[in-house]
Amino acid sequence: MQRIERVEAGLRERLADPPWKTMDLTDRMAYYAVPGLSIAVIDDGRVAWAKGYGLLETGGSRAVTPETLFQPGSIGKPMVALATLQLVESGLLDLDQDISQQLTSWQIPENPFTATRKVTLRRLLSHSAGVTVGGFVGYRQGAPLPDLQQVLDGMPPANSPPIVVDLMPGTQERYSGGGYMIVQQLLEDVTGQPLPELMQQLVLDPLGMDASTFIWPLPEEMRPAAARGHRASGAAIPGGWHIYPEAGAGASLWSTPTDVARFAIDLTNSYNGEGDSLLSHAMSMEMLTPLINDRGLGLLVYDDGADRFYFMHPGANDGYKSVLVVYPERRQGVVIMTNSDAGDQLWREVLNSVSVEYGWTRDRTWLYAGILAGIIAVALGVLTRYRRGSKSGPRPEEPSELDAG
Repeated sequence: MQRIERVEAGLRERLADPPWKTMDLTDRMAYYAVPGLSIAVIDDGRVAWAKGYGLLETGGSRAVTPETLFQPGSIGKPMVALATLQLVESGLLDLDQDISQQLTSWQIPENPFTATRKVTLRRLLSHSAGVTVGGFVGYRQGAPLPDLQQVLDGMPPANSPPIVVDLMPGTQERYSGGGYMIVQQLLEDVTGQPLPELMQQLVLDPLGMDASTFIWPLPEEMRPAAARGHRASGAAIPGGWHIYPEAGAGASLWSTPTDVARFAIDLTNSYNGEGDSLLSHAMSMEMLTPLINDRGLGLLVYDDGADRFYFMHPGANDGYKSVLVVYPERRQGVVIMTNSDAGDQLWREVLNSVSVEYGWTRDRTWLYAGILAGIIAVALGVLTRYRRGSKSGPRPEEPSELDAG
């Protein structure tokens, strides 16, 4: 309970902020006009606590709980990568094969870039295949929805451009939701199953992620638990949220922080060679090894030294901002979800508070307290000497020794 209270009262704009500049979570939600937030903290390889704050919708009365559903956006990409790597381990896919050899329903348009270097699964998962289309904006409730090939070709009713290769594969990192749509097509071609069903079979069900789904539109029975998306102004998105048929990019995912934490815990166990995980230890190491810049297979990976190696992924759908951060060697992590376009500013401050509380960064509280104490001590010393000097010095009405003749 004390840890939760310290996290709630310890928000910081910057990690280097002194302790007297910490802020309260509820106050910062009001400041950013973020109606709702949900958090799950992993400690000792388990969900240590989960808690909801605020409301499902501005002006409403229903409170966010740990069971409230959010659109975590691209946090779904690492889950798609996890399913893909399971198929690699089973022998159905190869990370370094030209994927055109296994695509049957659609082909990547050929051009001089693809003629020189091939698009591989490894490059797609690490955003280094030179593929276009960074992300997707979704569709209003009731609008016509495209199928997968219409999304790939940028054909109506798709509202995104065609997905093509316009950089030399393997030479640059460029974030590409379009690349993950090619992964979706590959997975559906080799398994014969729609991706939402495949994700249920390979990831959600085995990990007990019972509150989560990649199905779009959101099934009717799950809608009462869904938080409505909001603009940065605090205004609710008409219809509550946008629909995302781009499951391969993770955009169609609905989930809770606790469910996403279950995914993170399984990957942590695999990384540490513990328990019965969905990936082998060797494959999890491949997933969490940076290939180009800080990109692993589906995740961003960083190393701050000692046991502070971590993997993470942010997520952003229209009206929602979220983040996943995990320190597998410490067996700790956090998942934060919000229902606002301004939520990324808030989750950064919450993440700073969690990072200090759980020791992922140096806690400078005592350093700042020592500096402040030193400043006060010096000031008191100067003041004391000044007062003593005033009492022992020559009075205006009496001559000093220097004036004595």
